[in-house]
Amino acid sequence: MPLNLQKGDMYKFITHTFNVIKGICKHHDCVYCYMKVFKQRPLRLVEEELKTDLGDGNFIFVGSSTDMFAQNVPATWIANTLDYCNQFPDNQYLFQSKNPFRFMEFVGHYPPDSHFATTIESNRHYPAISSAPPVEERKRWIGVLGQAYPISITIEPVLDFDVDVLASWIHELSPEWVAIGADSKGHKLPEPTPEKVQALVLAISDMTVIIKRNLRRIVEIN
Repeated sequence: MPLNLQKGDMYKFITHTFNVIKGICKHHDCVYCYMKVFKQRPLRLVEEELKTDLGDGNFIFVGSSTDMFAQNVPATWIANTLDYCNQFPDNQYLFQSKNPFRFMEFVGHYPPDSHFATTIESNRHYPAISSAPPVEERKRWIGVLGQAYPISITIEPVLDFDVDVLASWIHELSPEWVAIGADSKGHKLPEPTPEKVQALVLAISDMTVIIKRNLRRIVEIN
């Protein structure tokens, strides 16, 4: 099977996506989930994907269409996916989850050049908007993982936040990069003011900050 080329408003450094685990994510009730625009089947392991030639020299986002580290995903499915990625060690791999606690379960099982990210939309918890673990919990466990692996943070869709607190979280985590984006599907989320977004970008300007195209709806940042 051919490897899927990256497309859409993805991270620019990602060349391909690879999805062995597909279907309705445990976090599917997140109000802003982009996958809701597609008809979703039950969670499943698509073994046919384990015949894909992952090649070499690629930067592959593994699990871009569902959270493969959600608590209800069988450990054997995750292990099978990682075992297959390990057969192609000359790639870089991105694993992203809103349940970074589960990353710890597979430490020592990842391909050599693995990178990890979690979503922290705000320093505030919005349980009515996201069914994922609280942001404080995500921060804690991605920080623990960061002692052994390169980690990154995505603030998308950005929700209203406290500039000083969120900036201090990011500096504490010391990620490879921080991506900031906005809701692009009209979910009427509690968003920050343009001034807050500008202040946050300035506060973390000593880091690699990726400004997603959809952030322009809130504020234009060069």
